[in-house]
Amino acid sequence: MKTLPLVQPDLLKWLEAMPAETWDASIVPLRRTQMIEMARSGKPPLREDVCEESRYVPGPTGAPAVRVLIVRPRKRAVAAPAILHMHDGGFVAGLPEYSRTTIAGFAGELGAVVVSVDYRLAPETRFPGALEDCYAVLAWLVGHAAALGIDPARIAVSGESAGGGLAAGLSLLARDRREYRIAFQHLVFPGLDDRTALREDLSPLVGEFIWTNASNHFAWSALLGKPPGGPDVSPYAAPARATDLSGLPPACIAVGALDLFVEENVDYARRLIGAGVPCELHVYAGAPHGFLMAWRAATSQACTRDSQAALRRALL
Repeated sequence: MKTLPLVQPDLLKWLEAMPAETWDASIVPLRRTQMIEMARSGKPPLREDVCEESRYVPGPTGAPAVRVLIVRPRKRAVAAPAILHMHDGGFVAGLPEYSRTTIAGFAGELGAVVVSVDYRLAPETRFPGALEDCYAVLAWLVGHAAALGIDPARIAVSGESAGGGLAAGLSLLARDRREYRIAFQHLVFPGLDDRTALREDLSPLVGEFIWTNASNHFAWSALLGKPPGGPDVSPYAAPARATDLSGLPPACIAVGALDLFVEENVDYARRLIGAGVPCELHVYAGAPHGFLMAWRAATSQACTRDSQAALRRALL
């Protein structure tokens, strides 16, 4: 563990409790079950000032309905902002309830209606299935804005890890289809570039914990249905592949300095700025991938405050 001395002290206890493993096809069923059990355990508990409901909304043409988790303040506002959220899980696992702490915080602190997408998972569903699920929920959100009590001009997209990659891809897709407008993109240690899985020049100080490049290679292969790094990967799957980032929504990107994704995240922020897209970037010293799971840690709470502040400036 060559980078352990670099880890923030407040994250050490959490990191030591996390299994050191490489994700592959054999481990996916277990991780899916564990994430479901953790979500159903109700820990941490839902905030008292918000409520949640699960419902199904129309999916993409020819595809199943999409389950969404809706979390909103108990005191409803008129024309509230909305956040369309995508959960993490390496494209192959996860569910909205697993991100309950994050999305309940958005609803309670920002007065926003948060809709988190239970998108179809790989490898059973390859790209673009999950992204089209998210787009279908965006369409439903805009179409039902009045009934939901939201302002369709103030819809942000947000996600962590794989969900951050989906949020960035959805921003590109919405820009290019020109049917719906996204006001802001909030990307937390997003997976943006399949080519990272093949890089041999990455810093030796990143990617040792939680999410390694071996796991990354598996996840991208599961999503794409082929090895990552090929010449024909869509930028909607791997947003770092996009050659034109102009006209995208303003962005906030947050990532840990020890995260496998830190280089691709920093580069994406640089390119957004170069394309004239307002972007703020937060790099948290001594933080590996997924550090928000240690939700009581000072480093995680700082990231949460920064994220909520960015969303507040964009939406309120």
